[in-house]
Amino acid sequence: MAAIDCGTNSIRLLVADLPDPAAGPEAPLADVSRRMEIVRLGQGVDQTGRLAPEAIERTRLALADYAAEIEKLGAERVRMCATSATRDASNAADFRSMVQQTLGVAPEVVTGDEEARLSFTGAVRGLQAKAPFLVVDIGGGSTEFVVGSSDGGVQAAVSMDIGCVRMTERHLHGDPPSRDEIAAAQADIAAAVDRALDVVPGREAATLIGLAGSVTTVVAIAQGLEGYDPERIHHARVSYDQVAEVTADLLAKTREQRLAIPVMHPGRADVIGAGALVLRIIMERAGMPSVVASEHDILDGIAWSLA
Repeated sequence: MAAIDCGTNSIRLLVADLPDPAAGPEAPLADVSRRMEIVRLGQGVDQTGRLAPEAIERTRLALADYAAEIEKLGAERVRMCATSATRDASNAADFRSMVQQTLGVAPEVVTGDEEARLSFTGAVRGLQAKAPFLVVDIGGGSTEFVVGSSDGGVQAAVSMDIGCVRMTERHLHGDPPSRDEIAAAQADIAAAVDRALDVVPGREAATLIGLAGSVTTVVAIAQGLEGYDPERIHHARVSYDQVAEVTADLLAKTREQRLAIPVMHPGRADVIGAGALVLRIIMERAGMPSVVASEHDILDGIAWSLA
C-alpha cells in the first residue's frame, strides 16, 4: 500500500507492507520506501488565498516521481491526503485536477479534525510512554492538537492555523527576524495555542509528543547530531529548556547560518525558527517539561487507514 501526505511545505510518500499478524497488534509497518520533498505548496496562500501556479508545478513534478515509484513497487492501494494549504485555497480544484491526472487517484482534502486523528494514529502506535498523550503536529500551514491514549483512541482534537510557513510569511520577515517581529509571532501563536488548549485537555496530558519536520529538526539540534539520524530522533525526549535554547539560537541566526547546521534540510532553513517557536510556546502554555519526538505521524496514519 502507498500513502502520500501533501502538506503546506512538503510532500511525502510511504510505501509499506502490513506487519506479520504474529508480531502482535503494536508491530510497526514494514517500510518499503519512505521519501520527502520540499515543494512549498502553500507558498503565499495566507496572503492570496490561492495556490501559486509554480507551487502546483513543483508538486506535480514530485508527484509524478512518486507515481512512477508506486507503480514500480506494485502497491495495490493508494491514498493521498492533502492538508492545510489546499483547505484554504480558492483554486483547490486546479490542484485536485492535477493530482488526478498525475497520480490517477483523487486527493482527499481532509479536514483539520481528520488530519489530527490520522496524525495521532501514526504517532502513538508502539509508543512506550505514560498516557494520556498530547500529540502536536506542527505543519507548514497549521498545527494539530490531539489528546488521547493508545487504548482509548482520540479524546479531543482541534486544528489551528499556526504552521511554520504561515507564521514565517505573516511575521518573520527579517534575516534574522527583529525582536518586534518575534514578539508579534509569539503573541499570535500563544493566542492560538490557548484557544486550542481550551478545546482539548492538553494541560492534563502526561506526555507531549511532537510530530513533523520542525519538531524532529529541533530535537536533532538539541541532541547535537552531526547528521540527520531518524533512529536517534524517533522517541527521543528533550526538555523545555533545551527547546527554548534551540529556538532562541535559530531565531538569532541568518538563513545562511541556519543552512550550515548539519541536520538542517535546505527547504526548511527559512521556516524552522517559526516552527521551533510554535513548539516552545505549546510546551510553555501546556506546562510540559519535555517533548518526545516521533518520526511516525500523519503519513503512517494514512497508511494504517488502508489496512
